[in-house]
Amino acid sequence: MNDASRKVESVEQRRPARANGGREPISPYVLLFVMLMVAVIATWVVPSGEFSRTVSDGVSLVVPGSLKPVARHGVLPGEMFVTLAKGMIASAPIIFLILFTGGALAVLEATGAVRSALALAAHREGARTHITVIVLCVVFSLLGTLGVVTNSVVAFVPLGLLLAESMGLSREMGAGLIYLSTYAGFNTGILNPVTTGLTQRLASLPMFSGMTFRVCIYIVFVVATIIFLVARIRASRVNGAAVSASTPSMGGAMPLPSPRRLDTRQLVVVGIVLVCLSVFVYGSSTRHWAETEMIAMFLVMAIAGGIASGIRPGEIADTFLHGCSGLVKGALVVGIARAISIVLTDGKILDPIVDMLAGWLAPLNSTAAAISMFASAALIHVGISSGSGESAVLIPIFAPLCDTLHLTRQVTVQAVLLGEGFINCFNPTSGVLMAVLATSGVSYVKWLRFVMPLLVAWFGICIVAIAAGVAIHLGPF
Repeated sequence: MNDASRKVESVEQRRPARANGGREPISPYVLLFVMLMVAVIATWVVPSGEFSRTVSDGVSLVVPGSLKPVARHGVLPGEMFVTLAKGMIASAPIIFLILFTGGALAVLEATGAVRSALALAAHREGARTHITVIVLCVVFSLLGTLGVVTNSVVAFVPLGLLLAESMGLSREMGAGLIYLSTYAGFNTGILNPVTTGLTQRLASLPMFSGMTFRVCIYIVFVVATIIFLVARIRASRVNGAAVSASTPSMGGAMPLPSPRRLDTRQLVVVGIVLVCLSVFVYGSSTRHWAETEMIAMFLVMAIAGGIASGIRPGEIADTFLHGCSGLVKGALVVGIARAISIVLTDGKILDPIVDMLAGWLAPLNSTAAAISMFASAALIHVGISSGSGESAVLIPIFAPLCDTLHLTRQVTVQAVLLGEGFINCFNPTSGVLMAVLATSGVSYVKWLRFVMPLLVAWFGICIVAIAAGVAIHLGPF
């Protein structure tokens, strides 16, 4: 065999295996880059405009009816690549959180403690698996509805993948166990100060008013999610769609150990992990910790876990860096998603889009207007990935509009919150979702096929909840 033939063979061996009849899955990088180019083109097509804004308690608020045309701010092709760099810089906390997650988990895997604990907890099928799903869903939904875990959900997804692997389930199920459970709670935001608290304050509502109504919606969301996950597990086992031996493990090649008792060192490592995560949950709920503190927590977890397991310092560092490198693909996709939002903002076309949507709502009846507010919030969330940022744009416009439509402001707030929450699980410009998929090795199209039944159920829950809110005049006003 000549050198040219050997080179061709080497390249073919390095190419990822194709699925679905020889078609490669769409790369999240390609998908987001195409959307970025569409956004750039839109800045030259959509008329530019800008609302007047005021600042109240440090929050920039839109003045309703103040949209005025401004000079076109079309983004040039060269500037598009600058926005990519800006997106990476603006997303640095999440990017490094993802990288350090990979590093910490690589060290913990090297200790053998995480895999042994998961294998011990999930070595039986049937009722035990269902109990595991229910417990995970309830715990992470509570963390999501309280605002403790939102962007940082990416850090927990690899643990979900390991758990799914230990139960013989697919990678989509591993990502879904953590991500869908978290956002089943985040959708309602029972006591989330960043979403519900801020949105109600912007609408001049009492903080966390209407809690009983949101608790009812939360319960329905969680029950629907549990039913979906359990049904998926049963279907995968009936159809033999569980993880095969050829599916790469999170550790690269290390198979799951047979269930056995953890030794003393492994018990110490598991204890360190539980203490670190508990401290972070406490800090998030009482001291407003976020990505920066969780990055530090993963460093502590990796170093303490490695030392407790007897791993040499140099080996801890090498293993940590190797783990970081494995999640580079999932980390950098966050910056590209953020770049799309930057293009829309710099191009001055987000405000005209919001104003157009508000104009469409004006002639509708109460129920149709509330449902349209829900749809509008979901649509705008594609361009504004921040829930608090979106509320600061929409609520000052929707609040006076709902007064003229005989809608209570509480219903308007609920419609906006549900719209922001619902679309998160399939929003291609969500840096968190795309990072979860890239980290999990799941294509966007494959994820959509997996999650679509639940999305349909969630959509129905949202519509019924909004209609019920309109019918009972959900208040206090």
